[in-house]
Amino acid sequence: RWVLSLQCKGSRNLMSALRRAVEVDFKDKDKHKSQGLYLLTTGIPDQETDTISAYVSEVCRGFDLQLHVCLFSVMEDVDSNRIIPARYANPTETAVAFKEIVQAANGRFHWFGEAGIFESDDITVIVSEMEKANNYSQKCAFLAESLRQHS
Repeated sequence: RWVLSLQCKGSRNLMSALRRAVEVDFKDKDKHKSQGLYLLTTGIPDQETDTISAYVSEVCRGFDLQLHVCLFSVMEDVDSNRIIPARYANPTETAVAFKEIVQAANGRFHWFGEAGIFESDDITVIVSEMEKANNYSQKCAFLAESLRQHS
């Protein structure tokens, strides 16, 4: 169920957007089976990471919801209107901040840009499953060969 689209025009006031989503749109949470927030962003929030992490940790536990972040790294440091954000961080610092926020919210983090995917929790899980499957396949092949040699 898609609840709403929040835009922080001219700023990255994530706390205000989160409060609106949680306090207004999730108040009828008992009517819904699953709920999550998806943040699509291009830069670091105006507020400090610790403040947001503490807030989402408390809220997500209380509402049994998750915050997932999709960070799109753009080449420009300013937006199309040439507005410089209140808080600046390079792409790596921004990714680290959002990973901390996502961990506090028990969500998933995805980071991509014009060059492709830099990091994705979903892809990491898939690669891990593929590595496990390959490992089990090698063990099975070794066991089958061992049984052939014994017979």
